[in-house]
Amino acid sequence: MIEKETHLLLVEDEAPLREATAERLAGYGYQVVQAESGEAAVEQLTDFAFDVVLTDLRLPGIDGAEVLAAALERYPEIVCIVVTGFGTVKDAVDAIKRGAAEFITKPFQFDQLLHVIAAALEQRRLRSENAYLRSQLEERHRFEGLVGRSPRMRELFELLETVAASTSTVLVTGETGTGKELAAKAIHHNSSRRTHRFVALNCSAVPETLLEAELFGHVRGAFTGAVATRQGRLETAHQGTLFLDEVGAMSSSLQAKLLRVLQERELERVGDNRTIKIDVRIIAATNADLSQLVCDGLFREDLYYRLNVIPIFLPPLRERREDIPVLVQHFIERLTSREVPPRKITVTQEALRRMMAYAWPGNIRQLENAVERALALGGDRTQFDVRDLPPELQHAPAGEQPVLVSLPEGRLDMPAYIADIERQLIQRALEETDGNKQQAARLLGLKRTTLVEKARRLL
Repeated sequence: MIEKETHLLLVEDEAPLREATAERLAGYGYQVVQAESGEAAVEQLTDFAFDVVLTDLRLPGIDGAEVLAAALERYPEIVCIVVTGFGTVKDAVDAIKRGAAEFITKPFQFDQLLHVIAAALEQRRLRSENAYLRSQLEERHRFEGLVGRSPRMRELFELLETVAASTSTVLVTGETGTGKELAAKAIHHNSSRRTHRFVALNCSAVPETLLEAELFGHVRGAFTGAVATRQGRLETAHQGTLFLDEVGAMSSSLQAKLLRVLQERELERVGDNRTIKIDVRIIAATNADLSQLVCDGLFREDLYYRLNVIPIFLPPLRERREDIPVLVQHFIERLTSREVPPRKITVTQEALRRMMAYAWPGNIRQLENAVERALALGGDRTQFDVRDLPPELQHAPAGEQPVLVSLPEGRLDMPAYIADIERQLIQRALEETDGNKQQAARLLGLKRTTLVEKARRLL
C-alpha cells in the first residue's frame, strides 16, 4: 500500500486491460480515474491536478503523445508514464524527450508497473525545485499583470491586444476581484497613449458630493473648502487613459456631464464656465449589470451605449480553474521577491487540489489573500500544505462533486441510479446558469454538445 493518497489518471482504450489495471492499482491505495480515450483524458486534466498519468501511446483520435504534452503543459510536476505495445528504442527515446518520467512496454508484469510508478514518484519527491509551478510564469502566459493560460484567458489577451490598438471607449465587466483595473492598465500600456498617464477613479469610493469635483476639477471658492483651483482626474489624464471603476455608482446628473465630455471632448470645472478641451480615452468598469440599471431607470441609456463601444468580460476564477496553479506561483514569487534571498516555495498537490476545487467567490483577490495567509503561517517552511489554507478550503472536498442522492435500500439498478444523478446535476447546472447551456457545460466539465445530448436523453 502507498503511504499517501495518490491520484492517478489511467488512459487506455482497451476496456478489459484498463479496468483490470485500475482495479489492481486501487487495491494498492491509488485513487484511479479511467479515461477510455485521449480526448477524455485531456478533459479530465483540465480541472484536476493528478499526481500520475499512465497512458498508452497508441490511442484512437488524440494519441498518448498528445495526452503527455497536455499533461505536462498544465502540470509540469506531474509524473507521466507511457505504455506501448511496440517497445522500440525510438518510442522510448521520444517519450522521454517529451517529458515522460518512465517508459514501459506491453505486456508488462503488474509488479513491474508498481515499481515504475513508485520510482517515478520518489524521483519527484526528491527534486529540490518545483518546476511545475515556476515554469507556468513564462511571459507568454501574462499580459501586463494579468496571469493565465486557459483558453478563456488567451482569448482575453488577444482581445486586449486588439482593443489597445484602437481609441474606442471600453466597458469592462466582471465580478468583484476579477482584475478589471489590471485589464484597463493592460490596454493603456499596450496603446499609443502609454507614454502618458493612466489615472484611476473608483466612483463608489468617493462621496457623491465630492465626485464631481474629483472628476472635473474645481476653481477656488467653488464650494466650502475649495481654497485653490485644482485639476480633476479628466484633466490629469489628458492624452492618456482615465479608468472609471464602478461607473454605475454615478448620480444621474453626473452621468449627464460625463456624457457631454464623451460627446464634445471638453469639460467645465466646478464653479467655472470656461470650457477646457481634453483628449482622454475612457475605460469604464462595473460589477453591476448596466443594461439592467438602464431598464430600471438608474443609468442613462445614451451614456451606456457611449461607454459600451467595446465590451470586455472578465470571467470569474471558478470558470478558469486551470489558471489557479499559475496564479498561485505568481503570487508566491511576488510576495517572496522582497526577501533576501527570495525563498523558493512549493505547494503540495493536495493543497493545489483544494484550491482548484473551491469556488472563489472573491475571485483573484481572494486567492491572493489565501496565498499570503499560507506564506505567513508557513513560517520558514519551503512548502505550504492544506493546513496553511483558510478554513473554508481546509474543509472543502478536493474536487469531488457533492452527493445529491442517497444510496437506496435493497437491490441497486446502477444504470438508472447513475442516470438520475446525471439528471439532477444537469438540472442544477441549468438552473444556476439560467438555462445557458454553454455555461452549464463549463460548470459540469462537459463539452456543450455532450451536455445537449445528455439533456435530450435524460430530461
